[in-house]
Amino acid sequence: MTSCINFIADGVWDAAPLESELLIQADRLVGGKDAVLVIDDTAMPKKGDRSVGVAPQYASTLGKTANCQTLVSLTLARREVPVMIALRLFVPESWTSDPARMKRAGVPVEHRVARTKPEIALAEIDRVMAAGMRFGCVLVDAGYGLSAPFRQGLTTRGLAWAVGIPRHLKVYPVGVKLIWPVAGRGRPRKRHIPDILSRAAEDMLANAKWQNVSWRNGTKGRLEARFAALRVRTADGPPQRIKDMGQQHLPGDEAWLIGEHRMSGEKKYYLANLPAKTDLRMLAATIKARWICEPGPSAIERGTRARSLRGTILARPPPSCTHDHDRLRIPPASPSRTSGAEKKNRRSTAPAEPASRTPRHRRTNRPTTTAAMPVLQKTNRRKATA
Repeated sequence: MTSCINFIADGVWDAAPLESELLIQADRLVGGKDAVLVIDDTAMPKKGDRSVGVAPQYASTLGKTANCQTLVSLTLARREVPVMIALRLFVPESWTSDPARMKRAGVPVEHRVARTKPEIALAEIDRVMAAGMRFGCVLVDAGYGLSAPFRQGLTTRGLAWAVGIPRHLKVYPVGVKLIWPVAGRGRPRKRHIPDILSRAAEDMLANAKWQNVSWRNGTKGRLEARFAALRVRTADGPPQRIKDMGQQHLPGDEAWLIGEHRMSGEKKYYLANLPAKTDLRMLAATIKARWICEPGPSAIERGTRARSLRGTILARPPPSCTHDHDRLRIPPASPSRTSGAEKKNRRSTAPAEPASRTPRHRRTNRPTTTAAMPVLQKTNRRKATA
């Protein structure tokens, strides 16, 4: 294990061919129009202050602010099969503002500039799109969804998206119009203003029609909650002083505003640029697909145990998300008759062999030699005589 960590952390090697092969295999196995690309944060709690990017930050695994490293993760998923395809380290301002600290830690020059998590995510999306990866929709939580430049960046790239948003994010009614303001005194106004003020997302949906919606069958039965959806216009336009309300963002693109009331009483809100004819069940199913793809933090931690920037910024996907054929066999669309406990155990342990075969902990007699050794010996002899 130590030699593997040293190879990742200190070895002089080009990760690009390996990353390219990962994208090719992931797309071959789970890519397609019905696949989703999930972007999320992955926090790794750490002691000390010398590991690259470690700082007091919000740690999703702990649910609080703690000393940790944060990575931006991309996961490609179809149905219930996720494949993590990228982990990129977020370097906070406490690091990028200290050139001496960055140099001492061995941070490559090209990574010493400050980048936000949405900027990292967009750069990774560009990389996987350039590799030809196929997916139908980008899904993110409110940590990314509240960023107007991020949503606009997805739209500019021609991508469908469904993002979480905070309840106080402002939106306009879909029928909002831009008008010329009447100047009571002073010079005539030179810019349009909306005829209706923007409202918080939760206020916009307060009087909407809420319905019980089931989006799929889970291990304990049908998954359902109460949903409501309205067509709105995002408040993503240029800032403009509107009457006595100060600076307000003008109306932007049209989108779906979706609300969710969970059985626990928790309320969540989302924006999606899906077509206007999309029904409520499809909106709910698209939004909830993000939870199918969340990887276990312990698996990610096992896959990123390196202290240098190379070990974290180019971290490999965790063992539970490798592209082994048996592990990533796409399940049938209809639910199987396997019990819920067996399904949960199968997903959490990600067995390499089908359940019907001999369990992995039972040892079988295996040959002590493999076919790979003679090939390597022949290759070495050829290089030696060259």
